[in-house]
This record gives sequence, C-alpha cells and structure tokens, in this order.
Amino acid sequence: MEIKEYTHYNEQEVLPLYAAVGWSAYTRDPAALKEGFAHSLLTLAAYDNGELLGLIRTVGDGSTIVFIQDLLVYPEHQRQGIGKALLEEVLARFANVRQIELVTDDRPQTVAFYQSLEFTELSQLGCRGFMRVKK
Repeated sequence: MEIKEYTHYNEQEVLPLYAAVGWSAYTRDPAALKEGFAHSLLTLAAYDNGELLGLIRTVGDGSTIVFIQDLLVYPEHQRQGIGKALLEEVLARFANVRQIELVTDDRPQTVAFYQSLEFTELSQLGCRGFMRVKK
C-alpha cells in the first residue's frame, strides 16, 4: 500500500468510494464535493497497485486546528489498517497542532478505533460540540 497526497481530483475515482460507504449527501452534490476537495488543507489517498483503497481529507489552518473532515475506506478493505495508516500520516504531518478534531458515527467499533489512536470524546474534556446541518 502506498499513501500519497491527493492533489488532482478525479470524480470517477472519488464518487464510487463515497457511494460505497453510504455517504450519499456527498454523492448527490458532486460539484460541492469537488469544491470541498479544492479548499481542503490536506487530502491523502491510499493505493494498492493503482487502485484507490481509501482517503482522508482535512480542513483547518494547519497551525492551531485541523479537522478531519473525511476518512473513508472501501468496505471490502476495512479492518486491514488502511484507515489507521491514513490517520497516522495526518497526525504525523500535523504533530505540532494543538487541536485535531473530527465528528464520526456513534458506533462501538468506530469509537474504539478513534480511542485506540488517543482521541478523546469532547464530553470527557469538559466540552460540548454543536453542528448546524443544512436541510
């Protein structure tokens, strides 16, 4: 597996990945997703023999805060260390950033995954998160 910066947006490569993990809000508006990629801080992709396996996309200022916007791995390649490798690469690149945040599904395996990489739920830090979602 090779992890590299994803600098050239390829809709034919990206949309099937988002669809495979059920993120239909992104696939329903491919123009917005493309724009989101263009304005991302860093996007990394994992490949095996030229095949996209997964990607991680971050936003933020890169100095005081980084937000992990997307971490996706094709379902048939999950639980093989791909997501962990992508996340660890982001953590290494932004090692001096005080806050690295994300929002994720509240499923036991997802919570365990992020906790294994030393992420802490906001409530345990005396914080509360809020989100406003366009309807």
